[in-house]
Amino acid sequence: MIRLALIMHEPLASAFASCAEHVLGEKPDLFVFDIQADECTDTAVERLLGQLHTQAPDAVATLILCDLYGATPFNVARRVQQALQDQGQGAYLLTGTNMCMVLKALTERRDNPEQFAQDVMAGALRGIVHADCHC
Repeated sequence: MIRLALIMHEPLASAFASCAEHVLGEKPDLFVFDIQADECTDTAVERLLGQLHTQAPDAVATLILCDLYGATPFNVARRVQQALQDQGQGAYLLTGTNMCMVLKALTERRDNPEQFAQDVMAGALRGIVHADCHC
């Protein structure tokens, strides 16, 4: 099983999850971690690792989707990724998350973690369209 986690600035992760539920018509199978503006990075990393291990102990890999490269949620996500890898689990981190990416991750077949991460990233790019309207 490849678990999916959203680690983003509060309230973006929850908003993406709510939008996915609206579009898909059911509660999505993902972990939602909204990072508060004043949250301690060390505390957030420990909290997230604890929740991931408790709620999905059988996962062989984790795909983490993050909003902004270099920001606090990214730093937390990167440390979570490293901790999971140190424990022998596959962990992949993609930044610049958009809604197409989240929907692709929720509807894509999850057999191969590396291919899954590549497919989700490609889905994000396919969702960016210059819709030139001459209305």
